[in-house]
Amino acid sequence: MIDIKKLRDDFDATAAALARRGVEKERLEKARDLDAKRRSLVAETETLKARRNAASREIGRIAKEGGDIAASKAEMRAVGDRIAEIDRELATVERDLRETLLMIPNIPAPEIPTGLDSSTNVVVRKVGEWKDPDFKVLDHITVGEKLGIFDFPRGVKLTGTGFPIILGQGAKLQRALIQYMLDLHCRKQGYTEMLPPFVVNSDSMTGTGQLPKFAEDLYHCEMDDFWLIPTAEVPVTNYYRDDILDGRQLPIKLTAYTPCFRREAGSAGKMTRGMLRVHQFDKVEMVNFVHPDTSFRQLEILVKEAEEVLTGLGLHFRVLMLSSGDMGFSAAKCYDLELWAPGEGQWLEVSSCSCFTDYQARRLNCRFRDADGKTKLVHTLNGSGVALPRLMVAFLEQHQNADGSVTIPEVLRPYMGGIEKLEPVK
Repeated sequence: MIDIKKLRDDFDATAAALARRGVEKERLEKARDLDAKRRSLVAETETLKARRNAASREIGRIAKEGGDIAASKAEMRAVGDRIAEIDRELATVERDLRETLLMIPNIPAPEIPTGLDSSTNVVVRKVGEWKDPDFKVLDHITVGEKLGIFDFPRGVKLTGTGFPIILGQGAKLQRALIQYMLDLHCRKQGYTEMLPPFVVNSDSMTGTGQLPKFAEDLYHCEMDDFWLIPTAEVPVTNYYRDDILDGRQLPIKLTAYTPCFRREAGSAGKMTRGMLRVHQFDKVEMVNFVHPDTSFRQLEILVKEAEEVLTGLGLHFRVLMLSSGDMGFSAAKCYDLELWAPGEGQWLEVSSCSCFTDYQARRLNCRFRDADGKTKLVHTLNGSGVALPRLMVAFLEQHQNADGSVTIPEVLRPYMGGIEKLEPVK
């Protein structure tokens, strides 16, 4: 969550920055006023408690000397009643303040474009080239059927729409892509691999910003208060919740493969064909814990690390800097990597790389001890390296051949048992 001191000490500038994300000034005023009320109540109760302590000592002295203490005791009972009343009111105010702050997004970095949707995103660069071949590129559903690697109808039978089944060569390709990414991140880019739980508690979801804002997009088991993770970012980032890290060890770089689960509430009819939008999918995630002085520089490194996955696969993609209103709720700055899918005729997002500054760390209570001995909030970053469904779409379409086969890039062949092509099923 944002630092309440920004609303307390620099309200106008903070409100102007958050207006770029469409945040109403009234919500910020509510948080500021609740904070003022909380501080007023804390001051009053501290004054009353000090008064009660002093009076208790005085009552003891008078009683020892045989004096009348009835009036003083009655006065202190009234003081005690007021303290109890304040404590009840303070609990309500603190709860309301926290709930209000949890619904305020991160402050956007000043250099990102201003806008409330994707129309104001900026293309930073395009990588690789795409030239239309001399044959019609089939979409991923059609070429997948020829290869025998998808079964969407039986996925619907087993679970429902948005839960595809991947078969044979396709399942092997999926495993190869995951292993390729993990090896790249760990062997070359300095990451430590983690295999985390795929379900987490509500504190973990709140820590990374999924709750309470996005509850309707998540799968929840009410009996245990467990949530299926929408991304490995949640368990991996929460790994250091309530910890104090050694600043000399920063940056800490963790990566994890997990399945991911998203209800995508309200997404019916929005690009739901085939693998374009699914409710269960595989993803490799990168998470960084960094010093506040280096977080935006580290974001540029993180983007390059995600790009290296795609360049190694010989794929054409572009990098976008997202506008203030199109970023994720917790992000201060975000880049998207989008692959060109010629069979679909559109760009597909496969990775979002974000710097969260201290926004997540404040929720997580994740700190580090700096060289000066002081503890400070760490900065967190994360990026997908990368999400598999749309990668699979673009992979099948960009590496497609005229006979319906799909060429396997050289970097993947060791993971595919030396296979050079996926061949259509006879």
